[in-house]
Amino acid sequence: MSIEKKLKELKKKREQARLGGGLPKIEVQHKKGKLTARERLDLLLDEGSFEEFDMFMLHRCSDFGLDKQRIFGDAVVTGYGTIDGRLVFVFSQDFTTFGGSLSEAHSEKICKIMDMAMKIGAPVIGLNDSGGARIQEGVVSLGAYANIFLRNTLTSGVVPQISVILGPCAGGAVYSPAITDFILMVKGTSYMFVTGPSVVKTVTHEEVTHEQLGGPEVHSTRSGVAHFVGETEAETILLTRKLFNFIPLNNMEDPPEQECTDPADRMDEELNFIVPDEAAKPYDMKEVIKRVVDNKDFLEVHKDYAQNLVVGFARLGGKPVGIIANQPAVLAGVLDINSSIKGARFVRFCDAFNIPLVVFEDVPGFLPGTAQEFGGIIKHGAKLLYAFCEATVPRLTVITRKAYGGAYDVMNSKHIRGDINYGWPTAEIAVMGPKGAVEIIFKKEITESPDPEKATNEKLKEFVEKFANPFIAAERGYLDDVIEPRETRPRLIKALSMLETKKDTNPPKKHGNIPL
Repeated sequence: MSIEKKLKELKKKREQARLGGGLPKIEVQHKKGKLTARERLDLLLDEGSFEEFDMFMLHRCSDFGLDKQRIFGDAVVTGYGTIDGRLVFVFSQDFTTFGGSLSEAHSEKICKIMDMAMKIGAPVIGLNDSGGARIQEGVVSLGAYANIFLRNTLTSGVVPQISVILGPCAGGAVYSPAITDFILMVKGTSYMFVTGPSVVKTVTHEEVTHEQLGGPEVHSTRSGVAHFVGETEAETILLTRKLFNFIPLNNMEDPPEQECTDPADRMDEELNFIVPDEAAKPYDMKEVIKRVVDNKDFLEVHKDYAQNLVVGFARLGGKPVGIIANQPAVLAGVLDINSSIKGARFVRFCDAFNIPLVVFEDVPGFLPGTAQEFGGIIKHGAKLLYAFCEATVPRLTVITRKAYGGAYDVMNSKHIRGDINYGWPTAEIAVMGPKGAVEIIFKKEITESPDPEKATNEKLKEFVEKFANPFIAAERGYLDDVIEPRETRPRLIKALSMLETKKDTNPPKKHGNIPL
């Protein structure tokens, strides 16, 4: 065969491979409001940057008539490209081919790019749209999943991993995204569950839809499985690009800096008046965050889950930081089971990938009650404590108001290696709130007083004047300084700059035993 014929044959095979399951199935995909695997990669990656691997790979199964259905690529498109010029490895499952189901060959393609990402030190982004294991391949497809799970686990903490769920993700398929760092879902078309509605009905007699069982709303508000939810596929993929720009390529690199157009010495007078005079009155901590960070740009993670704790990414002086903040506007900012788990996971991600931590603290303590105690608040709250204790990245804390009880210790206090700890003049650091403390300390005097209410109020006023301020903690060095709220931004930026060369280590060990 002449070279011209060979080139013509190559071109023909490439065109065939790019069609996946064929035009009719592509039309069905579009009618569902879904993009094809390649259209998704076009949105995710910089134009013209995608380099594909294994375009011509085929499955090896000859049972159940599959020997007559051999489609190039075998239901997944893999390769590498760039996002804003930064390298990333990608796979995009193709629902038009065998419903995106996972076969041995399909798995091998994904494992190849994951192995390469580990060697080179670049993130992996998976675009998931799959019917699950290819039943015709039996145990081979189960082994194929396990090969991916192992790589997810070994890759964890070495390079970032992001999972974007753009269709069904069921059964064994859910465990790969669950091990990755971030999961994004899209309203209306994506869902995740271990067992589907029909199995649930058979076993537990519950009748639920795909959406009710594992849709984006469930996983972003109740289970905490999903970190982000987009209205459309395009919005979700663009959100993935934004997230990517806050994280480093690997655990040996710093996160990507950007030129800062927001003056580093900018002060915000409104911050001086943002904390109400009344101790029990709420305010929005997100407003504090946005007034401090560069250009009010805050990418919140787990926005709709455990809203009493706010976590997310921002920049200070052009440098990415991870922010953890109590939210007084929700449950008074109290820590509970869900918020502790949410915070612990975020802290550990930032620490694994060299992203400094900035804490805004206004916490009355841990949520009391039998539901919390029976649910394991002791071990779950300890997760957040453990995460902060082991973190070696630069760590800054600003106490805006309450810092009560064990929650004060947990929220990046000086005692667990917080580097720079500031308090606003409104900060109160104590074992408990003034009223509770007075009722315990002066119980005898109050009960023996002819006017217990008057005695309580007098003791309360005395206690507040003496203890409900940041200066006792500052006297002992637990706070590095008491600052004006308006100067929070420049003080944090200077502190981050000072801490750039910080080195901290943990004792040599295989790994710790976090209270799971």
